[in-house]
Amino acid sequence: MKNIFRLSCTTLAIVWVAGLYSVGRTTSGPAEAPAGFDTGTNGFVDQPTLDQDRATFEERDDVAKGLGPVYNAQSCAECHGNPVTGGISQVVELRAGHFNGTVFVNPPGGSLINDRATDAAIQERVPAGNEVRTFRTSLNTLGDGFVEAIDDATLIAIASSQPSFMRGRAIHVPVLEMPGAMRVGRFGWKSQQASLLSFASDAYLNEQGITNQFNLAENTSLGRFVGFGSGFDPVPDTAPFGEDADGDIFLFAEFMRSTKVPPRDTALAATPAAQAGSQLFDAIGCSTCHVRTIVTAPAGTTINGGAFVVPPALGDTVIHPFGDFLLHNVGTGDGIVQNGGQSTRNEMRTPPLWGLRTRDRLMHDGQSLTRTDAILRHGGQAIGSTLQFLFVSSTQRNQLLAFLDSL
Repeated sequence: MKNIFRLSCTTLAIVWVAGLYSVGRTTSGPAEAPAGFDTGTNGFVDQPTLDQDRATFEERDDVAKGLGPVYNAQSCAECHGNPVTGGISQVVELRAGHFNGTVFVNPPGGSLINDRATDAAIQERVPAGNEVRTFRTSLNTLGDGFVEAIDDATLIAIASSQPSFMRGRAIHVPVLEMPGAMRVGRFGWKSQQASLLSFASDAYLNEQGITNQFNLAENTSLGRFVGFGSGFDPVPDTAPFGEDADGDIFLFAEFMRSTKVPPRDTALAATPAAQAGSQLFDAIGCSTCHVRTIVTAPAGTTINGGAFVVPPALGDTVIHPFGDFLLHNVGTGDGIVQNGGQSTRNEMRTPPLWGLRTRDRLMHDGQSLTRTDAILRHGGQAIGSTLQFLFVSSTQRNQLLAFLDSL
């Protein structure tokens, strides 16, 4: 059984220093997060441990391990693998439901419609009467240990600093490993998870169909029980670890906490075109939501409701995610409700743009295939930036696109 982190929580005051969002600062100032697509550790664990954790992240599960009975993938790396394990991919999940004019209603079994099943008799599909349908692209997890280490107050301060007509929403969601604890969500297209262990637990159940310590109930097939004893699932969901007897969710979280942040294309970023595009990115308001720079909480800060203490490798560190991890309505909301309640139905988390150059399918549904297409889809709270993009010269547009291609 793997080590399980159990520590306790404090709250610190927010400060704003030299344009960096942070909670607390060391006297020597924050360090830049290590960046690279080189599979090296960020220092949270040593390299051999990271390599072992990566192997678990890449491990393909089968029915004997608890796969399914309804699922989307056989390993974490199937959805997170470009250009290295932990990155993004072209893989999408399918969600659906019904809007009755007042509220969003899940179909039987929930909004996630799994693409695969261990038996054809229980294959899920979108039920009739569920007109709300969307794909969700797989997101990058590289550098997410630093994202987890951002203090709640920092994200709330970012929202408060944004103009009222562009202000993002910070939602508090459950921390699965600490029952009763709540924290500002930051992971997933709806900011539906706040800790990497919660994220790993949720994904192991919903994407691979493997029950675990914090999700012991097997998913249904459109409301039909298909768990142990149904004839479809040979592995019991026995407490405390369910089908995850090896505690893999803890290794998944440890792997993500140990990865470097996505690096810039420094050669392209240094070109006059990309530098001019960087200035335009700020000038037309893109950086209001795609926040350039955030500082993580100091080492020793207790987060996740007391379950995790920010270590020196992740604490008091500068990151450049080009995202605010908040929910916004930019006119592309997928209509799905998760942890944020009905008012978030048409809101999506601002996708961090670090690693953007590794993505060829953009926006939450992957339906925008060029940077320009994605920009032009922005409406709602982002309509001002979109209109300014339309009115600048073609040279300036190309400069902005060069900047985006450097991320």
